[in-house]
Amino acid sequence: MSAKDRYNITMTRHASFSTSHFFNQDMAEAYDQRNSGLKPISDSLHFLMALLLKDLPRDARALCVGVGTGAEILSLAKAFPDWTFVGVDPSAEMLSVGRHRLEQARVLDRCELIHGYADAVTETGFDVVVTLLVAHFIKRDDRPAFYAALHDRLKSGGRLVSAEISCDLEGAEFPAMLEDWKSIQTLMGATPESLGKLEDMLRSVLGVVPPSETEAMWQAAGFPLPVPFFQAFMIRGWHAARR
Repeated sequence: MSAKDRYNITMTRHASFSTSHFFNQDMAEAYDQRNSGLKPISDSLHFLMALLLKDLPRDARALCVGVGTGAEILSLAKAFPDWTFVGVDPSAEMLSVGRHRLEQARVLDRCELIHGYADAVTETGFDVVVTLLVAHFIKRDDRPAFYAALHDRLKSGGRLVSAEISCDLEGAEFPAMLEDWKSIQTLMGATPESLGKLEDMLRSVLGVVPPSETEAMWQAAGFPLPVPFFQAFMIRGWHAARR
C-alpha cells in the first residue's frame, strides 16, 4: 500500500486504523515525492477546480478537509491571491510538513491549520469547502454524516468541490477499470503483490461506491445538484452549491 493509501485510510475516525500506526515524520516528509507520478492528474484537477471557483468573492474563505501537505491550498493560493484558508487533517506529521511548505511559499500567513477531522472546525460560513481524494476512505455508513458536516460549514451559495475513487464494483466495465487503476498504483510504487490485492482493497477496505450513490448522498446532505466535472480512471470529481 502506498504512502497516499496509508494516509487516506486514517481520514475516518471510524476506521480500525490510527494515524500514529501508519505515520511518522519520515513518511510524511516523503509523501510528496512518493506521489509525484500522479502530478499530471493532480495538476489537471487543480486547474479545473480553479475554473469552477473563479466567480467566488475576491476575498473568499476556503476550508480544505484532509489538507495533508498543503497541495490544494498552494494551488488555490496561487490562483486567488486574496483568499484565506483553514486546513484540517488528522495527521500531525502531515500538518507539520504542510506548514513548512506553506511557509516556504509565503502563504502561511493566510492559513489556519487544525489537527483533527472536519468536525474539529467550529467556523462556518465558508465560501468553499475542498476535499480531494478523501471521501473513499470513509466507510459507507459514515459517508452521509461526512457530507453533511461539509454542507453545514458552507454559507448559503457556498461551493463544495470533492474528488474520490468512485466506481460501480459490480459493473461490466469494472474489470477493465481495475486494470487501468493498476497502472496508477504502479506509478505510486505498488508491488506485484500489492497489485494482486488491489481489488480486495477496493471492495473490503475502502468505501468505494458508484457515482450515482455519491450523488444521492450529496443530495441527502442538502446539495440540490451535484455536477460532475472530472474523471481520471476511477477518480471522479463533483461540485455543488449549498442552497
